[in-house]
Amino acid sequence: MKKSRKLLAALCSVLLICSLALSGCGGNPAGTEGTTLPSAPAGSTLHVGVIQYISHSSLDNCYQGVEEALREKYGENVMIDRQIGSDTSADADCATYAKNMVAQGYDMLIAIATPAAVSAYAATEGTDIPVIFCSVSDPVSAKLVNSLENPGTLCTGTADVLDLEGQVDMIRQLQPEVKTIGVLYTTSEVNSITQLNTLTEICEQYDITVEATGVQSASDIPAAATALASRVDCINNFTDNNVVNNLTVVLDAANAAGIPVYGSEIEQVKKGCLASNSMDYVQIGRTTGEMAAEVLDGGDITTMAVRTVSDSTPVINGEVLDALQMEMPEALVNEAQTVVTAQ
Repeated sequence: MKKSRKLLAALCSVLLICSLALSGCGGNPAGTEGTTLPSAPAGSTLHVGVIQYISHSSLDNCYQGVEEALREKYGENVMIDRQIGSDTSADADCATYAKNMVAQGYDMLIAIATPAAVSAYAATEGTDIPVIFCSVSDPVSAKLVNSLENPGTLCTGTADVLDLEGQVDMIRQLQPEVKTIGVLYTTSEVNSITQLNTLTEICEQYDITVEATGVQSASDIPAAATALASRVDCINNFTDNNVVNNLTVVLDAANAAGIPVYGSEIEQVKKGCLASNSMDYVQIGRTTGEMAAEVLDGGDITTMAVRTVSDSTPVINGEVLDALQMEMPEALVNEAQTVVTAQ
């Protein structure tokens, strides 16, 4: 009897020690052991991966808005893992980031720009991980959603729809004699092709010819920009990531030809474009982050309509205006915001 009691006591001691050891173990999410997943704060259950195609001002502003919205909602109880593609291998980088995040069991992927969204959507196929995209101009053509009103997939987000009617109107005010508008675009960017078609249709109404030159990579831009600038009255830039990331090259070619470049948002104007009917990409990011929070809180992503953002404000670079010996149109004096070139 005494031996039985001693055996029982010893067994209880072993169980107590095991219990204490287990209670001191780290709280890593299931399936993330041995990964580079950062330590989450106490009580955190949300792990969000953000894939940004490349780093340039428009996309950086998008991320700023996304982070602001998520932090305001969850504070430190959300862990945000931001990964940015490199200039030379962005597509491959985004695909790798997405696969790694899926393997680590993240609660959600947020993808900034179309190529990143395509990678995230492909990587999450067959899983229940939702994807929220940010600043994708044509998510239907990119095959991310079935329709803007009813996505029908585990993917939705925000679409930045450029006010190209307003842009052309602004160009005509600044250059009343404009006959040709040049466009440099990347042939693999679905958004750019959609925007080019829309711009061409609008310009036809005013007997303005759109001269478009397609490029495949950054290395094509110097020669293409120089040739384009020599035969047009101005160059209009979209939200084409490859071109935006090499905007200085385009501006140099345009300056040598003595013609202006029109951008698609304020950061491009600060870098030397003459003007833009500018969109607020921080606000687009905030809207994206708010949608992400709705889904994380249990909202049905398959029926959550894509939120299109098209509000814009005229922005003009005063230094460039003076350098080109152009005058501010009377209609824009009170309406446009004036900025100077960022140093």
